[in-house]
Amino acid sequence: MKTVMVSNYINHHQIPFCDAMYKRLGEDFVFIQTEEMESERANMGWSADVSSIPYVKCSYEAPEETKDLIMDCDLLIAGWTKSPELYEERLAAGKLTFRLSERLYREGQWKFISPKGLVNKYKEHIKYKKKPVFALCVGAYVASDFNLIGAYPGKRYKFGYFPATKEFTWDELYEKKGRLHTVEVEKKEYLPEEPPVLTDKEINIVWAGRFLPLKHPEYAVMLTRDLVKKGYRFHVHLIGDGEMADSLRSFIQDEMVEDYVTMYGFLEPDKVREIMEKSHIHIFSSNFIEGWGAVVNEGMNSGCAEIVNDEIGCAKYLIEDGVNGLLYHEGEYKDLLNKVLYLFDNPAEIERLGFAAYETIVNEWNADVAADRIIDFYKNYEEGNIASYPDGPMSVAEVLKPGFFKTGKL
Repeated sequence: MKTVMVSNYINHHQIPFCDAMYKRLGEDFVFIQTEEMESERANMGWSADVSSIPYVKCSYEAPEETKDLIMDCDLLIAGWTKSPELYEERLAAGKLTFRLSERLYREGQWKFISPKGLVNKYKEHIKYKKKPVFALCVGAYVASDFNLIGAYPGKRYKFGYFPATKEFTWDELYEKKGRLHTVEVEKKEYLPEEPPVLTDKEINIVWAGRFLPLKHPEYAVMLTRDLVKKGYRFHVHLIGDGEMADSLRSFIQDEMVEDYVTMYGFLEPDKVREIMEKSHIHIFSSNFIEGWGAVVNEGMNSGCAEIVNDEIGCAKYLIEDGVNGLLYHEGEYKDLLNKVLYLFDNPAEIERLGFAAYETIVNEWNADVAADRIIDFYKNYEEGNIASYPDGPMSVAEVLKPGFFKTGKL
């Protein structure tokens, strides 16, 4: 099964899936990188030494070789690239291809009425709806965008990004985090054998990402202000940098909450995970422009109780509200605050949700499961069948309606 994956560049959110494919297929798996990473993301620790990764080839270094690999492989996984002409010949020839795609209309589905846009979408997607081209929907609202333009009917499947998965015992995680609830809490199967005891450990909240308006890092400072007013014991770990850094520092000073917030700047991915593993709650406050939000995978894998805006790509794929995390509605700060207050007043829920989040990642939404299902799907397809999964990667992507008239800048 010769498989090629094409994307703009490889990064730490893609490497685990590619490693899993390479482990299973060996030299029959190749990742083609079509451009070098921009400096901003490289400075965030996203860059990888492609010369040290055995399955990576760069199209800008070997154009003819990579073109042949794309045309001759058994399965192409075509991600986002500025060079879609690399695989247009393959699509036209009717060779099996998975289109890995985030949303078409993140700024609002009203944009689909543009005649010029529809022409472009026809050339890129609609014209292949009768070909063996399947959509891997990276985000819960991608299927709705494709449905709107009639692309990939009956051929849309859930997918995502799969950061590295780490495995712990629950005792190992809570040795790092500290227990938060009392012995009076009803014993449940997710708790350790011995009932926990009350500790004076403060509740640690982590926020991580670029300091951009679409990601609303100011929500972390607003939460700090409002939690201080209520007298809770907590600390906020604010990881990242960007255009809003100075205004955030000023906001923290103006609200006089410096003792409750640590700003780290950009950290290497491993350092971010270390802080997550010591934190109890992870806040993800990006708005509807966010395509996926791989930091949510990482927070869940770290056993954090997730509180996530329900508009972002990964939210309704990874999180079942109230079961393995909490979703707040359409980016509303008051709803986010209410969800945080609920957890502060019900600390046993932090552990319950954190454990369920961890289980979701290690049991289903991870690179190994995704690789196994891609390969299984291909084998079934070759035999004239379509593999079926109840949930998780490669399960059928339902059409979930996003806000139609949203508008914003990428």
